Amino acid sequence: MLDFTALGLWLNLAIFAGAAATVWMAGVRITRYANIISVRTGVGQAFVGVVLLGGITSLPELAVAVSSSLAGNASLAVNSMLGGIAMQVAILALADMLIGKRALTSVVPDPVVMLQGCFKILLLSIVAASIVVGDVPVLFTGLWMWLLAAVTGLGLWALSRAQHRKAWVANDEDVTQEREQSKAREEAKESDESLSAAGWAAAATGAVIIAAGYLLSRTAEAIAEETGLGQSFVGAVLVAIATSLPEASTVFAAARAGLYTMAMSDIFGTNLFDIFFLFLIDLTGGADAVMNSVGRFETFAALIAITVTATFLIGLVERRDRTIFKMGYDAFAVLTVYLSGLVILYFLRDAGGGGG
Repeated sequence: MLDFTALGLWLNLAIFAGAAATVWMAGVRITRYANIISVRTGVGQAFVGVVLLGGITSLPELAVAVSSSLAGNASLAVNSMLGGIAMQVAILALADMLIGKRALTSVVPDPVVMLQGCFKILLLSIVAASIVVGDVPVLFTGLWMWLLAAVTGLGLWALSRAQHRKAWVANDEDVTQEREQSKAREEAKESDESLSAAGWAAAATGAVIIAAGYLLSRTAEAIAEETGLGQSFVGAVLVAIATSLPEASTVFAAARAGLYTMAMSDIFGTNLFDIFFLFLIDLTGGADAVMNSVGRFETFAALIAITVTATFLIGLVERRDRTIFKMGYDAFAVLTVYLSGLVILYFLRDAGGGGG
């Protein structure tokens, strides 16, 4: 007699693996199209990283978060969103290892990346304040979340105006924005694709990432349930890994292509969108402000995200090209903070409103 429970698990595992492979290959392709679009339009890698890569790779997370919120699990949606933000920065630290001899932050001269990080910290601080102080529903969402939406709009406006600012003067004359972008230009010019063709190809590839990414996260949730993990800490980590895979594929592809500014901008840009999605979660989560249903777990998750972002910002300003285990000191510190934070989050999983 067939064991339909086991059959369902293996089916979900197969779908998960197929969706993961699809997302990874699509992520590599869309990074190439983003490079062509950046060079042929004259738009900087940082802005393309935020709008194109960051916007597209964050859409599967939006679909999962809003559907969970509409299903009455708004606090779980907040939890997974905040946990995913720190995980994505940790992915950026792992991408640093691909460079090998140089620290990632020593070869990213675009000041727009630092501006992205600063707005991200500001938004996360608003989130943490809303949890600690409590929120008040105003026009279908919390007052703090209205502030979050306003600051997000201000941040995107500021980033759009800052994209043509001059690069930082590097300590090493070999590390310049012109050198990085000349490599991108050479690769883009080798392609015979027009700007229009690259744009349509990027849109089609983005649609694949959105669909496969959503399928990936949903099957991860099903696997967590069928294996008995449910909404435990391990289950939450599995879903977070699934929703972060689109970012991982695009970041690793960009790093290997030498598009370091685009790689870092992809993660910071995705994070900006993810934080803004908390406003949409609150908007669809019911009458009460959703931040009133979460607690210490989510607050600490936001603090981890602030800490790892600030660590990379320190590295960007200091530009110290020293490595350990083939990654910059700042990237190593980010991984250490993130892994240590996971341990603390494990013990906080039953604290406050939601946990992991």
